[in-house]
Amino acid sequence: MPPDHAPIATFDPVSILEVLQRFGVRFVVIGGIAAISQGSPLPTDDLDVTPARDEGNLRRLAGALRELEARLRVPGDGVQGVAFPLDEAMLSGAETWTLVTRLGDLDLAFAPSGTRGYEDLRRDATEVQLGDDPPVRALVASLADVIRSKEAANRPKDRAQLPALRLALDMLGDRERGGP
Repeated sequence: MPPDHAPIATFDPVSILEVLQRFGVRFVVIGGIAAISQGSPLPTDDLDVTPARDEGNLRRLAGALRELEARLRVPGDGVQGVAFPLDEAMLSGAETWTLVTRLGDLDLAFAPSGTRGYEDLRRDATEVQLGDDPPVRALVASLADVIRSKEAANRPKDRAQLPALRLALDMLGDRERGGP
């Protein structure tokens, strides 16, 4: 393992978000972290985000990824990953990037299944505080949008999560209506 890429001690999604924000990256948190922030009991071991695709945002995203020491996550590779050019041209060339960083796994999904991407998800997203030290506020996809995306993806792991996500959505709706 190269000396400049140490093994990851702890998954720290809040610190990943802090780096993205410090670089001015526009994004919506999706997936497990979005669901957890809205009451889902399901654990996650990565951070999923949908960044805006404009050139300036991709340039800022590339800068943040360089600071995070992002590398392509490769099955069976552990935490080392494979280096790749971190620039806006490279990032614009794919819909999805699965990355390992010095702070944990980060997945970029420019157009998650069942959505049209950042603008679509941003419409119903809410700003949520994630973590306390440091406190980071980020746009988080609505639980309904997380469910919509998982239904469209239709992967076995997504299908397995849908009952718990639907229950969390029902409970969230009850709280918003002043119920228990």
